[in-house]
Amino acid sequence: MIAIIQAVGWPIWPLLLASIIAVALIIERSITLRRSRVVPPDLLGKVLADLRKHGASTEMIARVANHSPLGRVLAAGLRNVNSSREVMKESIEDAGRAVLHDLERFLTTLGTVATISPLLGLFGTIVGMIDIFASQGVAGANPQQLAQGIAIALYTTGLGLIIAIPATIFWRHFRALVDSFVIDMEQKAIAMVEVVHGERRG
Repeated sequence: MIAIIQAVGWPIWPLLLASIIAVALIIERSITLRRSRVVPPDLLGKVLADLRKHGASTEMIARVANHSPLGRVLAAGLRNVNSSREVMKESIEDAGRAVLHDLERFLTTLGTVATISPLLGLFGTIVGMIDIFASQGVAGANPQQLAQGIAIALYTTGLGLIIAIPATIFWRHFRALVDSFVIDMEQKAIAMVEVVHGERRG
C-alpha cells in the first residue's frame, strides 16, 4: 500500500480520506441502526402493561423515552394519553420526524462520498494523463514520468471505484433499513393509540 501511495503521489490522498470517512460511517451506522436497538420487539407490550398497572407517570414516560428511538415516539404519545386521538397522533408524528432525522444522520455524507469518489478517481486519471503527455519530449519519452502517469491514472480510477461501490451499497442498505424502521414504529405507535382509546385490545 505504501508503495502505491509513493507511486501515485498527492492525487491519492483525497481518495484515502474518502475511504477512511466511508469506513467510519459504515461501521458507525451498522452499530447504531440495529433493529433490536431502534425498534425493540417487546417494548410496546411492556409499555401497555405498565400503562394499565400504573398509568402514564412522569418517571415511566422518561424511562420509555430514554429506552430507544421507538421509545421516544411512544413517550410522545404517552405525554398526551389523556388528550384526544388526534392530539396524541400529532405528538407522535412530531416525535417521529425528529427520530427519523436522527436515524438518517451521516447517510447524506455517506451518499456524498459514494458520489464523489469516482469523480476524484477521474480527476486522478486526468492528472495521470497530463503526466503521460508531459513525458513526451523532443528526445523521446521519459520512461519514469510515463510510468508515473500511468500509475496515477490507473490507481486513482480503481481506488475511486473501490470506494464508491461499497459506499453506494451500504448507503442504499441503510436508507432501506431506516424506511423499514419508520414503518415499524408507525404501526406500533398506531397500535398504542388504538389501545389507549379503546379501539383495539392490547
